[in-house]
Amino acid sequence: MEKGSRIYVAGHRGMVGGAILRELHRQGHTHLLTRTHAELDLTDQKAVDDFFRAERPEYVFLAAAKVGGIVANDTAPADFLYENMMLEMNVVHAAWRYGCRKLEFLGSSCIYPRLAPQPMKEDCLLTGALEKTNEAYALAKISGLKYCEYLNRQYGTDFISVMPTNLYGPGDNYHPEHSHVLPALIRRFHEAKISGAPEVVCWGDGSPLREFLYVDDLAALCVFLMDHYSGNETVNAGSGQEISIRDLTDLVARIIGYQGVIRWDTSRPNGTPRKLLDISKAAALGWKATTSLEAGIRLAYKDFLDNPIRTER
Repeated sequence: MEKGSRIYVAGHRGMVGGAILRELHRQGHTHLLTRTHAELDLTDQKAVDDFFRAERPEYVFLAAAKVGGIVANDTAPADFLYENMMLEMNVVHAAWRYGCRKLEFLGSSCIYPRLAPQPMKEDCLLTGALEKTNEAYALAKISGLKYCEYLNRQYGTDFISVMPTNLYGPGDNYHPEHSHVLPALIRRFHEAKISGAPEVVCWGDGSPLREFLYVDDLAALCVFLMDHYSGNETVNAGSGQEISIRDLTDLVARIIGYQGVIRWDTSRPNGTPRKLLDISKAAALGWKATTSLEAGIRLAYKDFLDNPIRTER
């Protein structure tokens, strides 16, 4: 990408899109295109087509998505499938139609089978059943990356995809029901500390293993790949380290300063038992994460405290 290239970041007000926008600014890119949801509804095919026809972006980072945690995914699967499929197909199709030089599709590690061999390699896609609690979201993401692959094969486009592990950091969603595990824990322990609650109840038994990546590390990889990678196979993005939900919970409580009891509600679902990505491809390209989990959580908690409006979502 040249510094003056027309670059569209779809979803720039979200956590991932916001981080990509910061990284592009940091690297000196000057012609960045953004639209809020009120300005451009990506599920509206005509509106998306009109935008691409008028603006002709040369590069597209597709970071827009309807996202949520286990509860949101499990209770509204139709919404997650429909909205994500619509916005993905509209943006990718318009990028192809109007001659975009390169598009980068942002997915999720939930595309891989629930019981995939660990760490999960890129080629384990579609080799087994998905985790039921977020199957709809995973199916939408699989469709998006496959559409990019098929366009490359059929029309010679240069559309790539990146599959991040669990993300956290500035701009995260701290909604009590619709957030992912780490921001949910930050909010829960912060509120318990402020209110003096004697205990905090967490879902499951704490045994699942998870990998977490600070969102600014992902953004650095996304821009790097746009400049240095082309290929049909997706690229995993992760830290290469995993932690149990129980140990993560203890770490978040310690960072926030909560000293009460943590109780586990084993009647609630654990989700996928283990999710660790094989990041050897990204490493071979010359990238690795640089933010430790503890340092990242401290930065995320500062963001939470500095931006109280996010707690009202």
